[in-house]
Amino acid sequence: MTQTPAFTPMDEPLDAFLCFSVYAAGLAFNRVYKPLLDPYGITYPQYLALVALSGKQGQTVSELGERLHLESNTLTPLIKRLEAAGLVTRTRDKQDERVVRLGLTQAGSSLAKTALGCVPAEVLKATGLNRAALAALNAELAALGKALRTTAAR
Repeated sequence: MTQTPAFTPMDEPLDAFLCFSVYAAGLAFNRVYKPLLDPYGITYPQYLALVALSGKQGQTVSELGERLHLESNTLTPLIKRLEAAGLVTRTRDKQDERVVRLGLTQAGSSLAKTALGCVPAEVLKATGLNRAALAALNAELAALGKALRTTAAR
């Protein structure tokens, strides 16, 4: 096991934890996204689902869950709320009726396109980073997430 870097008694112990920094940044992101998404009537997880579906229509529920790293007990209610809002359709696969395919309605596609046209720029501005620095940080965090998921799967 790798040891946590030592900290002095004057430091806050949580400040030495990468996991806490990532957690705190996630909470801060949620505070930034909320007022940006409220006008659209969607939550951050719903926004992510709409963005993911806008990239590939006809995904299965399990494909979307894998992409968003969500379990079905979290994803299913989210999809049902999006469907009730008229943003997503669910249809049974013709070859295998156990499989549910997802698609964006015209309203869902329009909302995703509109939100993608302004939300990312506002989030970039909130980070105080330039595009290159944000892309580098994003790549590092994606690699970190992948390594942690691989370790957790063992």
